[in-house]
Amino acid sequence: MSKQRWGSRLGVILAVAGSAVGLGNFLRFPGIAAGNGGGAFMIPYFISFFLLGLPLMWIEWTIGRFGGGFGHSTAPGVFDTMWRKNRFIKYFGVIGIFGPVVIFSYYTYIGSWLLGYSVFAVTGKYAEYTEAAQMAEFLQAYQGLTVNQDFSGLGTAYIFFLITFAINIIVVGFGISRGIERFCKWALPLLLVIALILVVRVLTLGTPDPAQPQNNVINGLGFLWNPEWTALRDPGVWLAAAGQIFFTLSVGFGVILTYASYLRRNDDVALSGLTAAATNEMSEVVLGGSIVIPAAFAFIGAAGVEAVAQQGIFDIGFITMPLVLGQMAFGQLFGFLWFFLLFVAGVTSSISLAQPAIAFLEDEFRLMRREAAVLFAVITFLLCQPVIFFLGHGVLDEMDFWGTTVCLVVFATVEVILFGWVFGIDRAWTELHTGSDIRIPRIYRFIIKYVTPVMLLTIVISWIVTNWNTIFYLEGVEAANKPFVLLTRVALLGLFVFLLLMVRIVWRRRPETTTPEGEL
Repeated sequence: MSKQRWGSRLGVILAVAGSAVGLGNFLRFPGIAAGNGGGAFMIPYFISFFLLGLPLMWIEWTIGRFGGGFGHSTAPGVFDTMWRKNRFIKYFGVIGIFGPVVIFSYYTYIGSWLLGYSVFAVTGKYAEYTEAAQMAEFLQAYQGLTVNQDFSGLGTAYIFFLITFAINIIVVGFGISRGIERFCKWALPLLLVIALILVVRVLTLGTPDPAQPQNNVINGLGFLWNPEWTALRDPGVWLAAAGQIFFTLSVGFGVILTYASYLRRNDDVALSGLTAAATNEMSEVVLGGSIVIPAAFAFIGAAGVEAVAQQGIFDIGFITMPLVLGQMAFGQLFGFLWFFLLFVAGVTSSISLAQPAIAFLEDEFRLMRREAAVLFAVITFLLCQPVIFFLGHGVLDEMDFWGTTVCLVVFATVEVILFGWVFGIDRAWTELHTGSDIRIPRIYRFIIKYVTPVMLLTIVISWIVTNWNTIFYLEGVEAANKPFVLLTRVALLGLFVFLLLMVRIVWRRRPETTTPEGEL
């Protein structure tokens, strides 16, 4: 079975950028920046970008291409290829399959809300609601948490979930070039165009209420970008900035590693990785930072925006923004553009989350692409059901915690140590520049080998010291929800153990291979 390849450099850059450009760019970033010192937040944000995000982006592109040359497109095989003398390293790579599967299982459902709200915006289904409490009740009824005159159960939400789930499986079922690349080639430009339209509309709002001239877009931009320097003394701001960089670039998931495995030996990874990262940052800082906060400030003022900045991304996206956009001329149209923008961004991210598991089935079990896609669909469809039917009992939050917060940082730490220390920084630097159109500043040799792993280990150790007790004893979890959370943990542990066994079975069946020249 011949290995799939990307059709063009532009295609893989758009696919990787599409994986990164998601809900975090347009929802999480403005909220977290406004709530953590405004413009001052950008200092730890860009420091984290240059010392964590960009090195990890280059690392994943490089080791993915390297492992792909040996027929591996997922972390277990790639890690094993990089360190053949260690028979346990492949099991650490399971995190790069487990995390994306878990995230896909709830991210797809959240994406379906965006499709549903796109339709609701056009049809004016929520147009009569003008208060936050009313929009919150509308959202909860749609999710099946309550009942109102609009929804009497999960029927509507489940239909949109089935449509969204099918779109994801169809796209990945067509493969790398004919499915993911083709979809991202039109999806990413489309979402950027929609984002530009929304930015232009927001920046031309001026002062919607002459009676409150202080509530205008310029002051809204100032609220987001004027620095509150005292915030830099708060360690939580620095951790928030580092966390945002992880989320926004999609590093630490194993997704970019898998995408890069479909490159050819001399395909550029240095410039391509930089371009994908820059595209994401432009989408987040320039576009994402110019929609939510300025628009909200123009209509609800500083006090309202301060409250918005403390809300979760669901409240910002599904409650505040519909109310704000509804006060504009052609509010239904802009409401549709807002939710459809997020829906397209969500799909470009979710299809990337599906790829590691499907690639594992293709590479290690020799399944045909559509067979692997169908098997993946069956497994993740079942995993989606607890999220849908027990949403109000902490299942989604629990899956999000283990799929992102834990897996992301642990996986990133393993791969950066493997790349800079086991593979060796000299060899790694040569591999990174093979076929490259640019030369990366040599300071990044030092950063990749010392700075990035130290920062990651600091995050991991500090998190374990400060949080293990809270997590282990379910502190803060309501008593009624503890059985659901515990069952979710048992299910996730079972999935992880199952993947470990699959890797063990595959490697035991595999014939002994000759170590390539220079291989560890």
